[in-house]
Amino acid sequence: MRPRARVLFVFFVVLLCSAGCDHASKQVAVSALAGSHRTSVAGGVLQLELTHNPGAFLSLGARLPEPVREALFMGAIPLLLLWLCVHLLRAPGASTRLSVGVGLVAGGGLANWIDRLLHSGLVTDFLLIDFGPVHTGVFNLADAAVVAGVVLLAATRSSLLFDRRRAT
Repeated sequence: MRPRARVLFVFFVVLLCSAGCDHASKQVAVSALAGSHRTSVAGGVLQLELTHNPGAFLSLGARLPEPVREALFMGAIPLLLLWLCVHLLRAPGASTRLSVGVGLVAGGGLANWIDRLLHSGLVTDFLLIDFGPVHTGVFNLADAAVVAGVVLLAATRSSLLFDRRRAT
């Protein structure tokens, strides 16, 4: 498989898997957690609580006026994701690691965007982490995919910068 084809193949597989897993997990969460209170699993490290979030990750932007939220989350963010995908995947020397990072960000963003389309601008969240000093707000697998993708892209970018510095 040619390098460009491999990058695109990996990107689409990661995008579809992250969006598909998020969608499936939200369906299970809605059916299993509807009407229940917070449930602890894994010794209390993982908490399950069904919420519907008008904002972004950890409710960022939830208090913005509805027209602003709608324009941002339904219009601007999908366009930004599309630009990111095109820009990064067309870059010379795009790597498999880069395509995984972009696929995670795009897949998570696409999954939450579809959730907003299906649920009047709301995103289904159901996971919390409570481990030692780490206490998160409620999130979903799409949010986790976006965060993992951003971390991978930052690591990829920084390794590219450090490799260039060593080469000079």
